[in-house]
Amino acid sequence: MTARLVYRKATNIVMLTLTGVCTLLAVSVLFFILGYLLWHGGKSLTWDFFTKLPVPVGETGGGMANAIVGSAKLLLIASLIGVPVGFLGGVYLAEFGGSTFSYIVRYTTDLLNGVPSIVIGIFAYTVIIVRQHHFSTFAGGIALGVMMIPIAVRSTEEFLKAVPNSLREGAVALGASRSKAIVTVVIPAAIHGILTGIMLDLARVAGETAPLIFTAFGNQFWSPGWNQPTSSLPVMIYTYAISPYDDWHRQAWSAGFVLLTLVLLVNVFSRLILARKGHIAR
Repeated sequence: MTARLVYRKATNIVMLTLTGVCTLLAVSVLFFILGYLLWHGGKSLTWDFFTKLPVPVGETGGGMANAIVGSAKLLLIASLIGVPVGFLGGVYLAEFGGSTFSYIVRYTTDLLNGVPSIVIGIFAYTVIIVRQHHFSTFAGGIALGVMMIPIAVRSTEEFLKAVPNSLREGAVALGASRSKAIVTVVIPAAIHGILTGIMLDLARVAGETAPLIFTAFGNQFWSPGWNQPTSSLPVMIYTYAISPYDDWHRQAWSAGFVLLTLVLLVNVFSRLILARKGHIAR
């Protein structure tokens, strides 16, 4: 009995150590990437980087203010397209699913989630850019919005399914219709998780480059309105990284650090929302 107890304790210590080491390695990779980006691009992380336009080829200095604003505009359009469609699709699958049509929708959503982003870019290019004969912010936002839909659908569905059926039954027992129970009881109960899924969805598409090369393309100046080419941080990183200029390389490292930091902050904030939900539930 004593030998078995010793064996169990030793196994527990070994496995706990292995999991701790693996966790440390996973976290270390993230901080190594952040540190590497900061080391190579820290000199360009100045106020000018966030407030000024790119300078002409061959000159040093300047910034990526247009790319930061362009990325914000693209994500805004993507959210206006992907969030409502994904949210309503997730509500349908979670609350009214079960039929053959629901299975087809769910299967199609999973397939769309696995489509490479460059294919989405080519699709948007063929459907929008070829007909308009010019690149535009609107086309880039549509491409990112299409990429957001499957993730929003599946995350919304899963969080709604996690709501106990007793809440639905209680609302119906009190006289609420099924639709009213969903709107007033089920969705509010899952809202923290739904918001978390949407934020993670935004963080995922924020770093996409291939669809924007085919749609929004790029712009060295401010892009007024929504029907003109616009710059974005992922495309600027790509353009500057393959250039022969050292200053552009440093700015590409800086832009990568800024983009990764923003994605990290969104992920941390989404985890805090889920943690707050769990604390309220307890």
